[in-house]
Amino acid sequence: MSDLILASASPRRLELLRQLGYAPTVCIPHVDETPLPGESPSVLVRRLAGEKARAVGQQHPKATVLGADTIVTVEGKIFGKAVDLDSAEAFYQALGGRWHQVLTAVAVLQPTSGRLRVRLSRNAVFMRPLSPKEVRAYWETGEPLDKAGGYAIQGLGAAFIHGLRGSYSGVMGLPLAETAGLLEAAGLPPLFLQDAHE
Repeated sequence: MSDLILASASPRRLELLRQLGYAPTVCIPHVDETPLPGESPSVLVRRLAGEKARAVGQQHPKATVLGADTIVTVEGKIFGKAVDLDSAEAFYQALGGRWHQVLTAVAVLQPTSGRLRVRLSRNAVFMRPLSPKEVRAYWETGEPLDKAGGYAIQGLGAAFIHGLRGSYSGVMGLPLAETAGLLEAAGLPPLFLQDAHE
C-alpha cells in the first residue's frame, strides 16, 4: 500500500498502522499547533489532524494522506507535550488522582476528490498520584519527553494508569477502529479485509 502517506513523526502511529497491515510512507508535516483564541480541545485536535493531512497532501497530490493529533485535557485545559522536568511535574500534579480526557483526531485526505474525512476518539484515563521521586525517576527514563500529557500508556507510564474508558490505541495516538473505517471509506481497507470488499 505504497499510496498511503502517514503525516506524522510518531513511531507509535506508524507501528499501529503496520498492525493493520499498512505500509505507509512517512512524511512529517510542519503545522503550527498553537490553539486559536477560544478554540475548544475537540475543535483544536480535529483542526490539527486535518491541517497535517492537507499540508502533506499539497506535496503529494496523488497519495492518500493520513494525519492525526492527540491532546490531553482536564476541564477544558489543554496539556501539551512535556518539554522539561518542570512541565512534566506540573502535568502530573494536575492529572494525578483524577480522570482526564485524551482526544485523538484522525483525518484522511483523498487524492482524487480532495475530500477530507475526520473522526474523533474521546477517551478517559485515570492516573494515580505520583510522588516527586516517581516523577523524577520517570522523567529520567526519557519516555515523557514530547508526549501529550507527558506520559506513554504503552510504555513505562502504564505503571501509573489505573483506569481507561475508551480506545487504548486512541490514547496511544491512533484509534484503530476509526482509522480502519476512514481508510476503508477512502478505498484502502486493511489488507486482511480486502477480499471481503471485492
